[in-house]
Amino acid sequence: MAAFASVFLWQRNAVVGGFSFFKWGVSTRPIPRLRPVAFNLTDFGGVGDGLTVNTEAFERAVFAISKLGKRGGGQLNVPPGRWLTAPFNLTSHMTLFLAEDAEILALENEKYWPLMPPLPSYGYGREHIGPRYGSFIHGQNLKDVVITGHNGTINGQGQTWWKKYRQKLLNHTRGPLVQIMWSSDILISNITLRDSPFWTLHPYDCKNVTVRNVTILAPVFEAPNTDGIDPDSCEDMVIEDCYISVGDDAIAIKSGWDQYGIAYGRPSVNILIRNLVVRSMVSAGVSIGSEMSGGVSNVTVENLLVWSSRRAVRIKTAPGRGGYVRDIKYRNLTFDNVRVGIVIKTDYNEHPDEGYDPKALPVLRDISFIGVHGQGVRVPVRIHGSEEIPVRNITFQDMSIGLTYKKKHIFQCAFVHGRVIGSIFPAPCENLDLYDEQGQLVKRSASQNVTDIDYDF
Repeated sequence: MAAFASVFLWQRNAVVGGFSFFKWGVSTRPIPRLRPVAFNLTDFGGVGDGLTVNTEAFERAVFAISKLGKRGGGQLNVPPGRWLTAPFNLTSHMTLFLAEDAEILALENEKYWPLMPPLPSYGYGREHIGPRYGSFIHGQNLKDVVITGHNGTINGQGQTWWKKYRQKLLNHTRGPLVQIMWSSDILISNITLRDSPFWTLHPYDCKNVTVRNVTILAPVFEAPNTDGIDPDSCEDMVIEDCYISVGDDAIAIKSGWDQYGIAYGRPSVNILIRNLVVRSMVSAGVSIGSEMSGGVSNVTVENLLVWSSRRAVRIKTAPGRGGYVRDIKYRNLTFDNVRVGIVIKTDYNEHPDEGYDPKALPVLRDISFIGVHGQGVRVPVRIHGSEEIPVRNITFQDMSIGLTYKKKHIFQCAFVHGRVIGSIFPAPCENLDLYDEQGQLVKRSASQNVTDIDYDF
């Protein structure tokens, strides 16, 4: 926990240049000029009193920057203050810079949030049939967009949305906090994102995305579906050096939902997740799926600390999804007070409508876990393959996890084929072949279909 605290302090005080300061020892820091032209929000009539609505100021500023693309774009500086606004759009070749103590606040009334068509790979608003609410900060068909700062905050003020969702008072799917679609060359760094109405940061069908030194916060209970970062049909993405504590998955890699995702056909591929501290009391630290119908491949998750969470890392899918999850590498994972460490679930039966094909079976293979350690874990591994959806070529190496539950069914497996290299703790299930440290076969599994899944704890 001391290590966690030091990482958290470093994260909260990181700046663009990578240096670290204690907040109380620093006066107002100068805002770097990252574009050839820079504006302040006050140049367009912005008032940061937390009461004045600044939608027109943001829109005028973005419009001015949209004219500067050939000159290298423009930078919009948001000074210290509380800047209330309705949702607004970004433009290409734009830097949105939030000063220290700057906070962009979302108007809570849904009438100010525009409606958008369902995502094409979902065919459905995710929570309701028909259109969905757009995101608070939105961009699509863009290139070269930067959202950064001196750890300023984008606050979705999601409490009203969460309450209405629980009371079934919303007719459309809630909107994300930040959503960027069909875009490339995106950098999001050195800011705090908090209290999103729905998913927090949602890059959709984007290429070359970097998320670095970002803090994402929402209550760990009663903040439904406030995922931290959801790469969705994205290619070439890095998520690093972040702290995430939210009311759902800290990270959830997606690629479309059932027949709509299969038809859209855009995988999430080449994603690197590293150096994160995450917490999820409701779902998991890092998830893949369950909406993965376009496929997910070549993902690396390394140097990850998951603390005080329900699950640490999870892959979830179901018949009807189609697609694949393959070439997934987990390295140097630490679990601290986690109920279930590693989960692979193949019966996550949530579908957009009755039009899915139950014979569209996902493929799960080539998944490795190397260097997994921790304490206070009840069930270290639960791999629930099925006869329809077996888990193939899974590898465990260098695992030692302190347990809080000492009875049977600790390392749980069903319809799994794979191997253990060297000795690990706790002892693996009977489904896995055993190899020594030199890679020589020691014992072949008698059956990969043995089932000892126990959902009673």
